[in-house]
Amino acid sequence: MSEAIAQGRCETHDGDTHLLRFVVELPRVVAEVWAAVATPAGLRHWLCAADVLEPRLGGAVTLRWLNGDVVVSGRVTAWDPEYVAEYTVGPSHGRIRFHLEPAGSGGATVLRFTNEFRGTQEEKLDALAGWHDHFERLVAAVDGHPTDWASWTDERRQHLRGLYERDEAPWPKWEP
Repeated sequence: MSEAIAQGRCETHDGDTHLLRFVVELPRVVAEVWAAVATPAGLRHWLCAADVLEPRLGGAVTLRWLNGDVVVSGRVTAWDPEYVAEYTVGPSHGRIRFHLEPAGSGGATVLRFTNEFRGTQEEKLDALAGWHDHFERLVAAVDGHPTDWASWTDERRQHLRGLYERDEAPWPKWEP
């Protein structure tokens, strides 16, 4: 995979409501990153197939993960073209929000990602590792190297999960 992704963070409330956060810097302009996080063609290269994606507030969305058998459906709960795409897709994946902003004058983009969902501590660790793995794939995809889902393995995600489990509290220096 390409560049290292900074470790994601999690706040847990009421015992089982998790708010995951990642900040990812991408060396591409906002429009290119938007295409990757808010279009069926872009999502397929690093995250999932968007079997349905109505690009508007309240639009229907169905996401099918290509590295397993997970399919979730819901609604587009925030939509500000080129800046915010948010999908709320059932209890297992909850609210998934991509917020883009230009990073300086060099044509780079900062992606501020949040995922709020209810689940166990084990599901929280799985989600942290899964998103981290997917963001590594996003960096590669916007660099012209989309994920070949036919050759996908779970090895990298499992490695990341072990790191998140080891460092669950407090957050020491973390080496991916």
